[in-house]
Amino acid sequence: MFKQFKLKKWTSWLITLVMVLSFATPLTVSAAGEDTKIVNIISFNDYHGIVKESGKDVGIAKFVGAVKEFKKENKNTIVVAGGDLYQGTALSNLNYGAPITDMLKELGLVASALGNHEFDWGADKITNWSKDGGFDFLASNIYDKKSGKPVDWAKPYKIVEMDGLKVGFIGLATPETTYKTKPTIVEGLEFRDPVKAAKEWSEKLRSGELKEGKADVVIALTHLGSEQDSKTKEITGEAADLAKANVGVDAIISAHTHMPVSGKVNEIPVVQGNKNGRAYVKLEVAFNTKTNKVVIEPAFIDLSAAVKTLPEDEAGKAIASKYEEASKAKLDEVVGTTDKDLTHDRFNGPSLLGEWVTEVMAKTANSQIAITNGGGLRCPVEKGNITVGKLYELMPFDNTLFTMELKGSDLKRVIENGIDNKTIGWVAISGVKVKYDLKQPMGDRIYEMTLKDGSKVDMNKYYTVVTNDFMATGGDNYDFKGAKNLKDTNLPIRDALINDLRQVKNLSVVKASFLESGVKPATTPELKPVDKKVVYTVKAGDCLYLIGQKYNIPYKKIAEINNIKNVDLILIGQQLVIPVN
Repeated sequence: MFKQFKLKKWTSWLITLVMVLSFATPLTVSAAGEDTKIVNIISFNDYHGIVKESGKDVGIAKFVGAVKEFKKENKNTIVVAGGDLYQGTALSNLNYGAPITDMLKELGLVASALGNHEFDWGADKITNWSKDGGFDFLASNIYDKKSGKPVDWAKPYKIVEMDGLKVGFIGLATPETTYKTKPTIVEGLEFRDPVKAAKEWSEKLRSGELKEGKADVVIALTHLGSEQDSKTKEITGEAADLAKANVGVDAIISAHTHMPVSGKVNEIPVVQGNKNGRAYVKLEVAFNTKTNKVVIEPAFIDLSAAVKTLPEDEAGKAIASKYEEASKAKLDEVVGTTDKDLTHDRFNGPSLLGEWVTEVMAKTANSQIAITNGGGLRCPVEKGNITVGKLYELMPFDNTLFTMELKGSDLKRVIENGIDNKTIGWVAISGVKVKYDLKQPMGDRIYEMTLKDGSKVDMNKYYTVVTNDFMATGGDNYDFKGAKNLKDTNLPIRDALINDLRQVKNLSVVKASFLESGVKPATTPELKPVDKKVVYTVKAGDCLYLIGQKYNIPYKKIAEINNIKNVDLILIGQQLVIPVN
């Protein structure tokens, strides 16, 4: 009897424990029941034209292999991308993105957001990339300014049906595109509020009013930025703001900021797959067909940690080899050497690389001063041989030398925009020594500017300046208002660097510290003349008129200072304050 009671007691306790654990540790999506459909969405972003394996960049052959392996193990998989796919390496740039288009087709990409760098070679390329790659570009918030209608080379949404589950994707471009690509290319476009666009299209996708019917799951496929704190795991940025806005999406795929992101904001999964194909992200979608409830688990899959052991896909390898062979002779040409590393990190202060580049710009354009944006320099240059291919990596964007005359006060304003700018990074300059104080508010950090000859920059005098066409037309929010004699030379800066290296051959760059940190001198207060005064004691026979004559001051002024109401009444022994010069 006791044994039977004890057994029942233990059985009851075990059942209770299992129930408690089942609540404490919910079932994973993969362990869902037969009423649940499982679909995986994998995405990558900011691929930036990577063709060959290099360092942490896995290259086309291994990236295609990794994605194909995942698709093999997970048959219901949708592949999408977050934009900025083509621009960035010599092999891609020389072929206007053709190797990447071939890669996307091999991956079976169904849709991509539009990144700001998709516009670098003009919007006309977008249609052909989409057609040749067999996928759609999505952007619900890009409108033509003249017609007021959505652009016709991108779709606002796409519904992809997988295993009977309808997944709706809403495309969203970052409004930062207006100043993070060449402004003249996008000047006819309007980048509307992503929050409003997402809300509008999520409602349409869920209503069933669209021709494809009602979407079961709605995903924002975006080029909106996000960042995740490595310790707290908090996610911030444009994508996080979208999640907090409750626009009706089930998950958000972000891009643009080149960050590893995987987590939730406002209970909405937000992901981003770093950059350059070093990783991809996964959204594992579980949809219950009885309750119509969806559960999505985000994940970040790092490929860079195992880059050496990743297998190569033969089709991907053939794509890379095709374009390597076609461009090899040009890219491998050594045009010069450097005896030291030319370091650069646009968010880590002025760089040696930036000084060299701007010195060459000034020399080529015969200008006193050169200015370029740190974000336009995409990598450092290592000690040793410098090839044409390396210079394409350094400056993948075909920005040209742009000359002008700029007044000292305007020059100061321009450089101020690139002093520890947390959004765009540091400016690079040459020809003018600038002292700044980071403790001062942005826009008021420069306190001294001198030319190479030691003379101070005159705020009212014009100087010859060279920059790049991206900045000259408002890129990175640089404002050259007030400039005169503006001229686009149409000479790519990269070509200027190649030509100069061929002449110099061996570089030995010495840091000139054109940008120098210091402490802004305290402002000396304006000295006002000190009022002098005497105290006069009234004697017998005195009157204000006579006292005023004695000190050369109007008698009414004496009365006013001493608060005398009746100018004819003063008393012997009375003390009067008399101002004197």
